Amino acid sequence: MKFEEIKSKAESYRADMTKFLRELVKIPGESAEEKGHALRIKEEMEKVGFDKVEIDPQGNVMGYMGTGSKIIAFDGHIDTVGIGEIRNWEFDPYEGYETDEEIGGRGTSDQLGGVVSAVYGAKIMKDLGLIKPDHTILVVGSVQEEDCDGLCWQYIIKEDKIRPEFVVSTEPTDGGIYRGQRGRMEIRVEVKGVSCHGSAPERGDNAIYKMADILQDVRSLNENDASEGNEIKGLVKMLDKKYNPEWEEANFLGKGTVTASQIFYTSPSRCAVADFCAVSLDRRMTAGETWEYCLEEIRQLPSVKKYGSDVTVLMYDYDRPSYTGLVYPIECYFPTWVLPKDHKVTLSLEEAYKSLYGEKRIGSKTTVESRVNRPLVDKWTFSTNGVSIMGRNGIPVIGFGPGAEAQAHAPNEKIWKDDLVVCAAVYAALPGIYASK
Repeated sequence: MKFEEIKSKAESYRADMTKFLRELVKIPGESAEEKGHALRIKEEMEKVGFDKVEIDPQGNVMGYMGTGSKIIAFDGHIDTVGIGEIRNWEFDPYEGYETDEEIGGRGTSDQLGGVVSAVYGAKIMKDLGLIKPDHTILVVGSVQEEDCDGLCWQYIIKEDKIRPEFVVSTEPTDGGIYRGQRGRMEIRVEVKGVSCHGSAPERGDNAIYKMADILQDVRSLNENDASEGNEIKGLVKMLDKKYNPEWEEANFLGKGTVTASQIFYTSPSRCAVADFCAVSLDRRMTAGETWEYCLEEIRQLPSVKKYGSDVTVLMYDYDRPSYTGLVYPIECYFPTWVLPKDHKVTLSLEEAYKSLYGEKRIGSKTTVESRVNRPLVDKWTFSTNGVSIMGRNGIPVIGFGPGAEAQAHAPNEKIWKDDLVVCAAVYAALPGIYASK
């Protein structure tokens, strides 16, 4: 493997990657509105020499380098969140800015920068003849991740009939290699009541009061420990082998959490007892927790059992059309996934990184101090398309991407040019190392 040559090539594309990313930032592209991003990425892929570039019916842009039957894929979502309160920004989020070290703008870390590095990583592979004859490199710019992570890859796998040997997620990893994440699901709890005039509330059945009891139990589920004396044992119990056969990976990923994120109600007026109340629960799941388990856990809370058939616990669905108009409904369940530390893909990415850059995380002059003492192999706090690729479909996923997780969804979002270069180099080296194992 020509490691120094790979590093040199990646460095030579620093200006090209910077220009490409800055042009992407100038194109707004929130979920289901990514057409401008897709077309610009397709243009860049064609310019740098991809063998085939296409946009599928859902709107995912896919560039192929090589013609072998074995596919190694690099995924980066091309949608961004909105800008939020503009007064929190110190610069125009769509104009962005550039210094010798940084590129600022909405979507730089989360995660257009990853797409940029993947496109140029594939170009380096082609430049240096690093693609094996039996392999194809697939770079995917995927849609709607911010709205419904994994939906895009569920479509790619099930409808486009593409099943890679493994996928590199280019979500930001702050200089590290990430081999897993907690899962999540969106739960809705509904409570029925009976309305009456507010001057005599005893004549009705207040759905908001019932929900208040349920929310206290939900809070206990999140905050309690696992002591035998607790009627509601906290989610921390899943870190104990007494309760969870997958306790070791659960300790690696961290405990699950649950919190109320939205509340809704109906009432005839402000002078009446509420006859309905519902809440949304954001549930983060560690290893060993499934959607069935999590729904049943809520159904078994004392207050939920107390109110019996007046309470309904269910999972949300997602059916928003993509920018092409395609609707691909899916449950709002995003499974936990974790790639074993001794898996061939994990070891291959570690070898690629260490052969190029050594044993520790690196970064630019303003990021290296915060990175260098963190474990090289770690996990995400947030969720990625890995929930579908590996969580639903069992295809190995490994994470390595430019930027920082803490920049995601934040005002004044930025990325570091050094990260773009490092990731492009590591991507270029990875397939050959994997093929040699």
